[in-house]
Amino acid sequence: MGDTVKYMLDESRLPEAWYNLAADLPEPPAPVLHPGTGQPVGPDDLAPLFPMEVILQEVSTEQRIPIPEEVRDVYRQWRPTPLYRARRLERELDTPARIFYKYEGVSPTGSHKPNTAVAQAYYNAREGVKRIATETGAGQWGSSLAFAGALFGIEIDVYMVRVSYDQKPYRRALMEAFGARCVPSPSEETASGRAVLAEHPDSTGSLGIAISEAVEQAAGRDDTKYALGSVLNHVLLHQTVIGEEAIAQMDLAEAYPDVLIGCTGGGSNFSGLVFPFIGQKVRGGSDVRVIAVEPAACPSLTRGEFAYDFGDTGHLTPLVKMHTLGSTFVPPGFHAGGLRYHGMAPLVSHLHSLGVIEARAYHQTTVFEAGVRFARAEGILPAPEANHAVKAVIDEALRCKEEGSAETILFNLCGHGHFDMQAYIDYFSGALEDREYDAGELAMALAGLPAVAAVS
Repeated sequence: MGDTVKYMLDESRLPEAWYNLAADLPEPPAPVLHPGTGQPVGPDDLAPLFPMEVILQEVSTEQRIPIPEEVRDVYRQWRPTPLYRARRLERELDTPARIFYKYEGVSPTGSHKPNTAVAQAYYNAREGVKRIATETGAGQWGSSLAFAGALFGIEIDVYMVRVSYDQKPYRRALMEAFGARCVPSPSEETASGRAVLAEHPDSTGSLGIAISEAVEQAAGRDDTKYALGSVLNHVLLHQTVIGEEAIAQMDLAEAYPDVLIGCTGGGSNFSGLVFPFIGQKVRGGSDVRVIAVEPAACPSLTRGEFAYDFGDTGHLTPLVKMHTLGSTFVPPGFHAGGLRYHGMAPLVSHLHSLGVIEARAYHQTTVFEAGVRFARAEGILPAPEANHAVKAVIDEALRCKEEGSAETILFNLCGHGHFDMQAYIDYFSGALEDREYDAGELAMALAGLPAVAAVS
């Protein structure tokens, strides 16, 4: 057998339903709370922000939720995505481990994000929504929603974290090519943005700030809804097409993972791969280790508190129980902009609290080293976010070498790095430095967590 081993599914194997892990959890996650009353939110509380079908998916306990044919028709442009065995990387590492990766970089925008962008745009269009406001970090989500908005005739406004707006002009250009408007955040357009700029005129921004701006826009206009690219249950749900396909492809490879790995910022690509496998495990299937990998400069799972917090800096969102660094925490401007969020998805946080998943954190220079090593072996240059997963894969493969263990490792290569070349230029020139978060700022942010009474 040659070095390039690719496992493909034809269009007839495109998943017909998303998998909802909430249906199989041994313990339900904590409810989402209204910040004013402290009581669980209902559909009416979320209606100003989301279309009703999305709200129903957010709270659903159904195990399978059918994918509309209109959404599957768009998915067919790039799905099912390929699964590769990384034989050249295995040889380069001299490891007995078998390494597989699910490659989401073949989508129109080069990442996994269209899996939910297309679904959310479809549901908004079906309810007559004309405009969607959103935020984006590195730009994968913003460009994906711009792509989906163009397909369904919806105007898209994107508030892009200022540091990424400056670092990644090609992502901004891609959004504009699809017809979206891209605004650096914090901006003068919203009260939330103006408040931040008044205190920090040179703010590099954060996803929490950008979310506040987008939510403020959506809540203040009757023709506008809000869309989120990670964190919430319905977003993770839409991404499970990744894991559903991967299960079928691992069957083709006559293998099953011992270790699952994904990078984590808000949790969407990680959840998309691992939730279907975790579902099999909790229903009595094969055991599997699951590793979430985050940046050391924004380590919500490994350094944050598992507590109720706002999803945004301006405190316009409901309260969710998650691993959080505090809603006012602003991470340093490291290059993996898609991982610069103060909190982790409630479902991912819940799994971590139950001991179902592990977490580890790496600095950016070591993950870029791993990404370059992967690219020179496999021929695909990962996005800075995906490099975190690659680093963990290499570490696990070297552990297998030391132990003489022929384990099977599967990870999600959630996007390519073709729009992130400045980050690689900085790496090769020695300008890419490890960034430490401000411990004092973190302590202040955690001290400001909202007080929440026990929910009956």
